[in-house]
Amino acid sequence: MTPKKSIGIVETKYYACKEKLTLENNKKIGPLSIAYETYGELNQKKTNAILVLHALSGDAHAAGFHSDEKNPGWWDALIGPGKAFDTDKYFVICSNVLGGCKGTTGPSSINPDTGNPYALDFPQISIFDMVKCQKLLVDYLGIDKLLSVVGGSMGGMQALAWLRAYPDKISSVIPIATAIRHSPQQIAFNEVGRQAIMSDSNWKSGDYYGGSLPVKGLAVARMFGHITYMSDISMAAKFGRQKKQNQEPFKFTAADFEVEGYLHYHGDNFVKRFDANSYLYITKAMDNFDAGGDKPFEEAIRGVKAKVLVIAFKSDWLYPAYQSKEIVKACKLSGLEASYCEVNSTYGHDAFLIETEQETRLIGHFLNKVFYAAPRLI
Repeated sequence: MTPKKSIGIVETKYYACKEKLTLENNKKIGPLSIAYETYGELNQKKTNAILVLHALSGDAHAAGFHSDEKNPGWWDALIGPGKAFDTDKYFVICSNVLGGCKGTTGPSSINPDTGNPYALDFPQISIFDMVKCQKLLVDYLGIDKLLSVVGGSMGGMQALAWLRAYPDKISSVIPIATAIRHSPQQIAFNEVGRQAIMSDSNWKSGDYYGGSLPVKGLAVARMFGHITYMSDISMAAKFGRQKKQNQEPFKFTAADFEVEGYLHYHGDNFVKRFDANSYLYITKAMDNFDAGGDKPFEEAIRGVKAKVLVIAFKSDWLYPAYQSKEIVKACKLSGLEASYCEVNSTYGHDAFLIETEQETRLIGHFLNKVFYAAPRLI
């Protein structure tokens, strides 16, 4: 297979939104900074735009390379010339979510009323608030209707929120490895991570900015998260019971096994790029999310015309396939045109970032149908 091209060097942009955003709980926040990146060119009629939505630890840098970094964006394998989101055809947008810590207003941002970081004065946010923030950006870019919104995990939740909140502003939706609402087990997983952060003596009830950060708690939260992202099969294949070399045996402060070293590595790296309070706010937003709001999801989206492609992964035990099937069932009951694909992968929840070859075929074909189904718009 011929390697697909990278889109090359990209730059994060910032939309300074001066108006205040009214949140789902009726509180207001603003002005806002929204970090975003775009790839490809918007066509003359502005009908080829696709909004890519990131997961819990993601950001606006979905593809290409920053000039000062060696690693590409988190979905670079799917975004670029000839890829699933073909930038020779589509205009792709990705923004950092509200409550994040990579350029969009969040708990670490400066509160204009106090001149200090918001910390826990930052208002509670929801997945729907994140989508409202994205809608401000789409309006700013002059786009009336998106060809598609797509995301995996928490990104998939945002895609479902778009389907309910702005059905007339999208032609299609691609929720991947996600759910209409969290199960008790998924809420429990997130609560363990939150408690790890809040148990760190440096957390100081969220008021740690300018001092020592709660890195131990955040690292443990990330380590636990990584366990849920993989599968038993993928862990066995990657690590087995292989021991680390030159380690003193049975020393509890050291990592004896390769899998322990892997978790320590990812925990230590995560704290360099993520804010602990953002982790708390975002995971709470995920746990409180219900795509249907105060009614069953199938009722909430009845009459919507957008086409839907739902993708799940067989070994994903964090967001098991039955939750994706619930999305499809709701779409069918509401009269939406929905397709379902379950990929036979052993990578667990991480598969939505890894199984790019299969996703390229599925997404590329689906987008092609959506794109050419409405020639009057192109």
